[in-house]
Amino acid sequence: MLKGKFPIDKFKELKTPFYYYDVDLLNETLQTIQAESGKYGYHVHFAIKANANPRLLSIIAAAGLGADCVSGGEVEAAIKAGFPAEKIVFAGVGKADWEINLGLDENIFCFNVESLAELRVINELAAAKNKVARVALRINPDVDAHTHAKITTGLKENKFGINLGLLNGVLDEMKAMSHVRLIGIHCHIGSQITDMSAFRNLAIRINEIQEELEKKGIQVENLNLGGGLGIDYYHPNHLSIPAFDNYFAVFHKLLDLRPGQQVHFEPGRSVVAQCGSLISRVLYVKEGEVKKFAILDAGFTDLIRPAMYDAYHRIENISSDNDVEVYDVVGPICESSDVFGKDVELNEVHRGDFIALRSAGAYGEVMASQYNCRQLPAAYFSDQL
Repeated sequence: MLKGKFPIDKFKELKTPFYYYDVDLLNETLQTIQAESGKYGYHVHFAIKANANPRLLSIIAAAGLGADCVSGGEVEAAIKAGFPAEKIVFAGVGKADWEINLGLDENIFCFNVESLAELRVINELAAAKNKVARVALRINPDVDAHTHAKITTGLKENKFGINLGLLNGVLDEMKAMSHVRLIGIHCHIGSQITDMSAFRNLAIRINEIQEELEKKGIQVENLNLGGGLGIDYYHPNHLSIPAFDNYFAVFHKLLDLRPGQQVHFEPGRSVVAQCGSLISRVLYVKEGEVKKFAILDAGFTDLIRPAMYDAYHRIENISSDNDVEVYDVVGPICESSDVFGKDVELNEVHRGDFIALRSAGAYGEVMASQYNCRQLPAAYFSDQL
């Protein structure tokens, strides 16, 4: 059974569960992103919601990426990690006044505005500071991402963005707002997208929206296509870097750009997911009447994706090369949903074995909780062990 490479001797000195990050893989991924996006002069902003670990953020900032933030706390984290304010974009359907004021004070590149109500507030707060806020209108393009319902964001019934049918009204009212300046349009249709046809459809829809805007005499400087590129959760050892070449090439081929127009992307999962693993120890092997359970010291407080999204993560017993047996891999949380995988094939498991839950660098550590009064997992890095 092919498994990832882990410094198990070093792990024996550490308290589990913890997150382990492969810094070499992260740097290789960042180099690939910069090389592939650089072919077309595209701008890439890392979606901090995927992972806000301070060290990872500093590595990503040093590689030259910008930051995509969805809260004031993320804006603060981005600034602290070294992302230049002129590379920070701020999205989210519910920006509080203090968060907007923070963005104005820091002079961030752009607010991705998701409603007319929000636009009015940004205009008002910017006026109070005698500033003009740069904004991009997040448009809900009604494009199906063909992904999990809970991570789809680009349909009419989703809470995100301004529906196409309401766009003209927003633009008309915006004409009277003297403290916002429209610099772009923004779309994001969902996450963990592996079907490139969804991105093709988005590019075509962006072209249509631009044509409609130009009929009203509006031409924007920036197109922000969001993120959403998926990863291969089933084969992290073989396919550790997503197909960024195909991803950026789709938009290069299909986008009808105007002279001087800049294109922006906001990948998150595809940047950090594969470099991170949740490392846990086996507490017990429980023999049931119909099931054999590998009970870990990690639970959904450490990695909630399987419980929340029915998400798959490859699970490896990195302590054993014995024959494969079948287990339900579960955590200690007092909830029936605290299950990482059912009928999982693992090399024979014993108490104390190290179990790696792979592809956990995105929406893992950042979503951890202290439910059941549990401690948050620590983080360690390959170049520091």
